Amino acid sequence: MDPGPWPRLAIIAPMPHSDLDPDHPDVLVLQHLLEDGPGHLGAWLDAEGVRWRLCCTEAGDAYPASVRGYKGLAVLGGAWSANDDRPSLRQAEALIREADALGMPVIGHCLGGQLMARAFGGRVRTLDVPEIGWLPMRHSGSAAARAWLGEATEAVVYQWHYDSFVELPPGAELIAGSAACPHQAFVLRQHLAMQFHIEITERKVDDWISVPGDSYGPACRMHPQTVQTPEAMRAGTQQHLAASTALAEHIYGRWRERWLR
Repeated sequence: MDPGPWPRLAIIAPMPHSDLDPDHPDVLVLQHLLEDGPGHLGAWLDAEGVRWRLCCTEAGDAYPASVRGYKGLAVLGGAWSANDDRPSLRQAEALIREADALGMPVIGHCLGGQLMARAFGGRVRTLDVPEIGWLPMRHSGSAAARAWLGEATEAVVYQWHYDSFVELPPGAELIAGSAACPHQAFVLRQHLAMQFHIEITERKVDDWISVPGDSYGPACRMHPQTVQTPEAMRAGTQQHLAASTALAEHIYGRWRERWLR
């Protein structure tokens, strides 16, 4: 379902954080499905001493009506399509737009990045070639790409997606791509949307491999260049996870620099 033109919200003046409840969490994390939790994002937030609230719609949590009072918003992935007719997905998009109006930075992982694209007027569809496993991507080398993704222009990151944001929102800058998925990440104002799973952990890889979904087997047979076997994914985890985690911490640090004060 095409979201149509994105209506720009009126700018809302952010509330000074000192005027809020001192026990209010700093970060809101939106989770869609039980198997796609915060992973390393949660570990990083805990290590940084950040107060954060997790809302998982499949666990029965209702997403809040507003993001007012938070400093940052993170949106996780999941096996759903961003185009599915689900109220929680539309609420996530509304919260993304509200965060933008407040000047609050949003970071999106896979489905979360796709929802950001839709929320701001882009388009998501199923790709001709899926990506599953540890696969290379390259960033553009622009100032925004270096700021968010570091100086190294190439990285091996974890992918598990059939859809992608194929048209970027107005004003967005494409900062990374891969051969199978040219749109791997974009920045728009204070926001970063990613198609890849920078929050990945060894446990998440094992959990997803154990229940890969009905589409995985056919995709693995039809697209061996971009859909890895379980054995290749486990080997890739041992080879690439440390560098992926370091990249994640760099990205999350840049996101934190943009949080509301």
